[in-house]
Amino acid sequence: MSKFLGLKLDLLTMEETISKCEQLIRERNKQHVVLNAAKVVAAIEKPELAEIINRCDLVNADGMAVVWAARALGLPVPERVSGIDLMERIVDLSASKGYSIYLLGAEQRILEATQEIFISRGAKVVGARNGYWSFPEESKVVATIASLQPDILFLAVPSPKKEIFLSQHLTRLNTGLVFGVGGSFDVVAGLTKRAPAIFQRLGLEWAFRLAQEPRRMFKRYLVGNSKFVLIVTKAVITRFILKEKN
Repeated sequence: MSKFLGLKLDLLTMEETISKCEQLIRERNKQHVVLNAAKVVAAIEKPELAEIINRCDLVNADGMAVVWAARALGLPVPERVSGIDLMERIVDLSASKGYSIYLLGAEQRILEATQEIFISRGAKVVGARNGYWSFPEESKVVATIASLQPDILFLAVPSPKKEIFLSQHLTRLNTGLVFGVGGSFDVVAGLTKRAPAIFQRLGLEWAFRLAQEPRRMFKRYLVGNSKFVLIVTKAVITRFILKEKN
């Protein structure tokens, strides 16, 4: 485990991550999180979010911006491990090894489509619930999941809501490993399209997403990415100055 701008970051390949996930599923009550530029900025601006991330059991570099920035700061990140790619691999693992999955989040129609697709692929989906509940309902949502004792929980709600929810209820959920998957159900269900591979390799997946949802994503990507570049640039300059002094 290493630290990137004060945040925990595991320097693992996808295959190493899969192996670690299986270990954490067996240990139970564990949490996975990914870092992208927007989440890094949010964590720096909100120390409580940084604390939650640093308590997680597995943290991957989700965006190429994080991979490149971490390498510039001397961290040998082997590759990007995107949240949606990892989710797809875990679904395959459920189909091959029988790990049980619970789906929590997204709109009802998207949730149902995602559940149907996962089941058609052989995954063992034991339950699903949309992401819209009132505060009084929250305990019932947690109790329902806990009663099923799923090996895997995919939580498709936005940050930092999902991190806060898990910081309050992780052990009560009685799951193996929890994955925050953001808008991944939207992609699985076909509501939004994922960027072509070339965009992903060039670190431009954000631009493709922005083009699809400009109003909703403007602040996150254009404002957030600008902040991220400034933060990383400052950190790289500071690192260079310190190396020169030594």
